[in-house]
Amino acid sequence: MKGNLPVLFLLFASSLDAQTQRPRARDIGIVVGSIPTGPLNAITDVAGVRVGHTTIARGDSINTGITAILPHGGNPFRDKVPAAIVVGNGFGKLAGSTQVNELGELESPIVLTCTLCVPRAADAVLTWLLGLPGNEDVRSANPVVGETNDGFLNNIRARPITEADVLSAIRGAAEGPVAEGAVGAGRGTVAFGWKGGIGTSSRKLPEKWGGWTVGVLVQTNFGGDLRIQGVPIEIKVGVQHAAPLPQNGDGSIIMVVATDAPLDHLRLVRLANRALAGLARTGSSMSNGSGDYVIAFSTARPPPSQFDRPTATLEVVTNDGMSPLFQAVADATEEA
Repeated sequence: MKGNLPVLFLLFASSLDAQTQRPRARDIGIVVGSIPTGPLNAITDVAGVRVGHTTIARGDSINTGITAILPHGGNPFRDKVPAAIVVGNGFGKLAGSTQVNELGELESPIVLTCTLCVPRAADAVLTWLLGLPGNEDVRSANPVVGETNDGFLNNIRARPITEADVLSAIRGAAEGPVAEGAVGAGRGTVAFGWKGGIGTSSRKLPEKWGGWTVGVLVQTNFGGDLRIQGVPIEIKVGVQHAAPLPQNGDGSIIMVVATDAPLDHLRLVRLANRALAGLARTGSSMSNGSGDYVIAFSTARPPPSQFDRPTATLEVVTNDGMSPLFQAVADATEEA
């Protein structure tokens, strides 16, 4: 397999300008790890998870967008899910992170966009949340908005997103296949000096390991020394000077991890930390100027009826049972 990587990489690179459907990694023989994927090889293999995009492309200067990830199809404020956020290198602006880690739960969609668009995106998420039936008396809500700086391919100072753009991504979020590449929040991103974008992958554990699914979605806008299956591409393919951008490792990546495994906040922190292992495999060193964040949540949660009680009950995976999930999230993150 590794002997064919130069040819596979060049085929992939040459397809970037094609208007036809572009191949995914597995379509050209790049398989990460031994754990099988879910049917879609996407974050939406976790039952109930929904993804929506709004892509904004105007002329030569505006290339950005919105990507929304919803943990389920209900009211996220009334039906909160366990969650955790982990920081690799914190050069970024992740709105809502402190409350997620303080309370260990997510109460909004996760929205990804460009750096200077975070305030407008957060305000639009509030508009959506406050307008949901059952939220008429809500006076505090925690929108979670992540970002990467797409200013190389996008006039980021224009802050071109609108409330309607964000609402379109949230309302259009759906189960099923997930569009990847230069769509939504990945429209203007760059990774390793090449075109970045949105990527996704999943792993389905065998029943003997719990049978759970782990899905990952990434917004890639980071740098380093690109590696595919451990092979340094610059050395193997001889493209040291072919990349359009000098690579100092700066940039950012948002990694969203979903699972149906019953995990509390502490276990989600542990799971999220292993997503950083998958990031490192690609050649990132999480440099000084990089914002590397993992937002992890579990769709297994107590029934909403328990939230009105002083206690809630949730069975969780034992610590000894976590290792297969660690392997799954590292592999899925690398592939995504």
